[in-house]
Amino acid sequence: MQPARFAPAPVLCTMKLFAFYHGLRFQVIDSDGYRPNVGIILTNCQGRLLWARRIRQDAWQFPQGGIRAEETPEQAMYRELEEEIGLQPKHVNMLGATRGWLRYRLPERYIRRYQQPVCVGQKQVWFMLRLVGEECHVRLDLSDKPEFDHWRWVDYWYPLKEVVPFKRPVYKKALNELAPLLFAQAKPPRSMTR
Repeated sequence: MQPARFAPAPVLCTMKLFAFYHGLRFQVIDSDGYRPNVGIILTNCQGRLLWARRIRQDAWQFPQGGIRAEETPEQAMYRELEEEIGLQPKHVNMLGATRGWLRYRLPERYIRRYQQPVCVGQKQVWFMLRLVGEECHVRLDLSDKPEFDHWRWVDYWYPLKEVVPFKRPVYKKALNELAPLLFAQAKPPRSMTR
C-alpha cells in the first residue's frame, strides 16, 4: 500500500479538541475501573508510524501513558511524548485525536484485585501527530525509567498484526478513525475495516 497524500484534519482540529477537553479533571481510575490514558500515533512525512519496543521485552506498541488528575488528555500526551520518546511540542504537529474514549479491558491475569480501586482496563484518547523535527530528536534514553529500548517506522496497518491481542480492537478503532487524517480517501482500505 502506498502512503497517501496528507489530508487536512477538518473535524479534529486542535481548537475543537481543546474546547472538548479544557477544564476536565480525571480521577486516577473511574467508577467502572478504567484508568484514563492517552495513546500516541506518530507519523513521518511518508505516512509511516513510529513503533516502539518495550524495554527488555519482545513487545511492541505505540507510546501511551496515564493521565494525571490535574491534566487534560492533551497535556498528558505532550508529557508522555517527551518522557517516552524524547520529543517536545516543537518537534511535532498535532493532526487530530479520537472523538472520545476508546476502552480495552485487561486480561484477568493482569488485574490486581488486591489494589483499591481495582483497575480493569484503560480508556484512551488517541492522538495522531506528524514528526516535523528530525529523526535524531527521537530519544528513548531521556527518562529515569525508559519505557522503550528500540523503535522503527512501520506501515500504517502493521501494528494490527503485531500488538498484543487484548489491545488489538482499540488499535483497530484508533487507526480506522484517524486514517482520514493521512489518507486522501475518507476510509482506509476495506480489508482493515472488517
